[in-house]
Amino acid sequence: MLKLGLLVNPYAGLGGPAGLKGSDGASIRREALARGAAPRALARARRALAVLAAAQADVQVVSCEGQMGADALQGLKLDVTELSTGVPVVGTGEDTRVAATVLADAGIDLLVFAGGDGTARDVLDAVADRIPVLGIPSGVKMHSAVYAVSPEAAGELLLVLSRAGLVDVQLREVRDIDEEAFRQGVVKTRFYGELLAPEEGRFLQRTKVAGRESSELVAAEIADDIVSSMQPGRLYLIGPGSTTAAIMEQLRLPNTLLGVDVVADGALLVADASEADLLRVLETHRGGANIIVTAIGGQGHIFGRGNQQLSPAVIRRVGEENIIVVAGKGKLADLGGRPLLVDTNDSALDMRLCGYRRVITGYRDEVLYPVATTA
Repeated sequence: MLKLGLLVNPYAGLGGPAGLKGSDGASIRREALARGAAPRALARARRALAVLAAAQADVQVVSCEGQMGADALQGLKLDVTELSTGVPVVGTGEDTRVAATVLADAGIDLLVFAGGDGTARDVLDAVADRIPVLGIPSGVKMHSAVYAVSPEAAGELLLVLSRAGLVDVQLREVRDIDEEAFRQGVVKTRFYGELLAPEEGRFLQRTKVAGRESSELVAAEIADDIVSSMQPGRLYLIGPGSTTAAIMEQLRLPNTLLGVDVVADGALLVADASEADLLRVLETHRGGANIIVTAIGGQGHIFGRGNQQLSPAVIRRVGEENIIVVAGKGKLADLGGRPLLVDTNDSALDMRLCGYRRVITGYRDEVLYPVATTA
């Protein structure tokens, strides 16, 4: 029987929908909650473990108490043992480090944790290479390579392991960024170490590749195509990234490189918008709207990594048919045939977004490219 340890950082990802670029630090979490953000890590952990429950997998789950794990398992038909960590749950890195140590000492085969890059760093500090780990993506950034591409993908990988599938275990990178610099539009990534993680290409995401994936010329050509097609009276929700930044440059408007901006009729209506800001402007606007997103270099995500402001509610309000994906052909080629990925925190919506989508790759140049929930 596969013995899993489950650890949840209950406040991971709070800063995403609130447009705060991260969730590290008590003050940021308070601000996110004040802006109406709701915790989601427990629900995402439950989605992963529900795959095992539905398949009646032969696993035992040793869970941290309450919000740090056990709450995600309520009602699931799994063999669960709840452990006390002996510390109050306030969402600090120390909570995670203590909980990870307690679980590792309980003789688990694999530590499953829900969080973001900060959580991965805390797990690294606590267990190093003592045991393999698998991340359920629940944070804002998730540059690290220890995370599955979605909660369901984490569940499927665990299911393969529970059935004695041949899955390699490899050292994979833990990376994080300077959140303060990130909020100023500067990406400063740092390598912190490596964790042992199950290696299965369909389910595990790659380390995020920073920097421009397309030349300035390609980005400018994509911007020319988008700007020339913009319609009067229509809202455009422009997601983060260097490719989409070229659109703002073409419009001669200030750009939030790592946030979401709203433009209409050549004017900037909302800069660095939160989910609440986007829903508010969509509610008051009388015309239609489009969402413009690009893929994360190396990973391929178009939703669910660094743009959680574009939430399921926002996507539904805009309409799935009004999503515009832009990416240089070089960025697509670097995916090596893997699909673009969606992880919106809404499984039903993710499935509707799957399939072949038009991707604008230059001026009057586009390709059909697959979108999926797993690679």
